[in-house]
Amino acid sequence: MTEPELEVDVLTSQPRVALVPRSHLSLELGHLYMEDLLDGPEALRRHFARISPWAGFVRARYPAPLRISTCFLVDDYFSQVASPKKLVPELLDAAHDAGLGIDYLVRESACASVGEVSPAELVLGRIVSDPPRGSNGLRPPVHMTGWVSNSKDRLRPDGLDEALATRPWRPPEQNGARSHSICMEVQLWDEQDGQRRWSCALLSAVWQLLRLGLLRHQGRAVVSPARWTGEYPDNWEDLPPLVQLADGAQPFAAFQTMSLLETRFADVETAVRTILDQVSVDPAVTEQTAAQATAQKVDLPGDVVGRISHVFSDGF
Repeated sequence: MTEPELEVDVLTSQPRVALVPRSHLSLELGHLYMEDLLDGPEALRRHFARISPWAGFVRARYPAPLRISTCFLVDDYFSQVASPKKLVPELLDAAHDAGLGIDYLVRESACASVGEVSPAELVLGRIVSDPPRGSNGLRPPVHMTGWVSNSKDRLRPDGLDEALATRPWRPPEQNGARSHSICMEVQLWDEQDGQRRWSCALLSAVWQLLRLGLLRHQGRAVVSPARWTGEYPDNWEDLPPLVQLADGAQPFAAFQTMSLLETRFADVETAVRTILDQVSVDPAVTEQTAAQATAQKVDLPGDVVGRISHVFSDGF
């Protein structure tokens, strides 16, 4: 008599980490504020005409069979002055006129909230503040202050003896500075009517992590592309957070990202790098991504900041 075979499911406290498909590069074809769209379709045509040569250069650097997906971020978080029914067709037409195609449209509000999940809160929970050498713990943690820094603050903290106020002024000092300091203080949120309003810098950091496929909630990807057919809705909240616009598009997430932006976004993107320098990605996701890159013979930078790049230009 043979013993019956038993199948045993082993339950662990760690959820399984979903593997997301990746392109080699996620190419952002722009990020415009809602007020930029008040100028109408002509403003969109000017925007895409400016970045089209750069997009062509990037595609030449990543020839087939390397995979590139394109995306466009619409600000529906800070304001909503144009409806998707009006804006999306104008956006696609303007891109097409410049010889560009948009594979994915993403609502910026999705960086703050997707259903019951807040990607911004997930990122905030993974920030490990950069402690300067000789730090004495006087600076409160980031989840209390809403600020991250890349430097040692030498200013006198409130509440110390007034006699200390007579000390000579000393400037802040960048952590790990090379010869000279470039100090950053980045605000992550403020409060409006008792509600937390995330900063553009934090939402943009979330945006980069989503494009890199590095953000998970209980092991699952935070956003997944949804195909849209038919007329676009009047309200942004009726549109999926991540809309796939093109049939046969390469995966939304990628091993690396590049963003083609106007120079006015440079300050925000510098702040994004300061934030991402202090984000601790889930080790299981890090290991999984590295294995995926190795299997596909992709040379993957070890740090997150090394995987993002930008082109800032107000003309070619």
